[in-house]
Amino acid sequence: MLCRPFHFSDATLTNLVYSIWYINTRSVKIPIVINYMVYTVRDIHTLGVKMSSKINWLVAHTSPGALVLQQWLTENGVSYSLAQKYAQNGWLKKLSSGVYYRPNAQGDIKPTWVDAIQALDVQLGVPVHLAGLSSLTHQGLSHYLQLNKEQVWICVKNKSSLPKWFREFPYQNWFYCGNHKLEVNPEKDLKRITVKEKELTVSCAELAAYEVVDAIGKLISFEHVAELFQGLVNLSPRKVQDILERSSSVQANRIFLFLGRYYDHQWVNRIDETRIKLGAGKRQVVEKGRFDERYQITVPEILSVKKGEQHNG
Repeated sequence: MLCRPFHFSDATLTNLVYSIWYINTRSVKIPIVINYMVYTVRDIHTLGVKMSSKINWLVAHTSPGALVLQQWLTENGVSYSLAQKYAQNGWLKKLSSGVYYRPNAQGDIKPTWVDAIQALDVQLGVPVHLAGLSSLTHQGLSHYLQLNKEQVWICVKNKSSLPKWFREFPYQNWFYCGNHKLEVNPEKDLKRITVKEKELTVSCAELAAYEVVDAIGKLISFEHVAELFQGLVNLSPRKVQDILERSSSVQANRIFLFLGRYYDHQWVNRIDETRIKLGAGKRQVVEKGRFDERYQITVPEILSVKKGEQHNG
């Protein structure tokens, strides 16, 4: 039997296809030895078609800079060894064990925090959404520009279950928020928006407002939240009502309503407070603040006079 030996160190399946063009491709009787393995032309053609189809799939389902996780690749028919060959051939770049990203033609693009969240959501199916201040910012509802690297607020039920590659994502500062006192309803509370040309799940404006209120003293100051609320003139009273009714956080509910009334927003006048858990007794939210009689909470002295009254006094 005629045998034509070839040896390719670190050959990829693509290289194998290229290497046989000078062989009579119409023949299926000539065995070919590659790295001491015997293949027929038909074998190599089959392997090449498989790799080509998977590369086409990869290109169709990712964009330059996108994170690509081995778990997701395996679920879609791309084995670990095949992914390694993609990496050797430049189709993928390896970040860490089981984590790659798709480079662009120039090789100068790197994955961003948007890609990290998208991979967590789409490829792993982890329920995560852009939350609080980040959600408001990317919906155009925050006047603050972050001059340094962006502090990204995300909401997850259990941050300890997040994969290591996400928790240690390069040069990224994650702010984790989440409240066991409010069960998020994905259909009512979340939406999809475009962030840096990619689709992400984010909290709606009403939930984002609740998330920043709930984070007072932990991730954000009362004064900062108050300034954010000044611009929240178009919240849906129906959505606010629904969120506050589901919330069992007395303090968050009181602060939310206080800020709505402080700025005389129209939506707060349509809220039925009798259906909201407001509890009893006083709550000290800030030290050395003034006491608000209606909601029985301490608030910063700077909020001692309503905005509507400042221009009349």
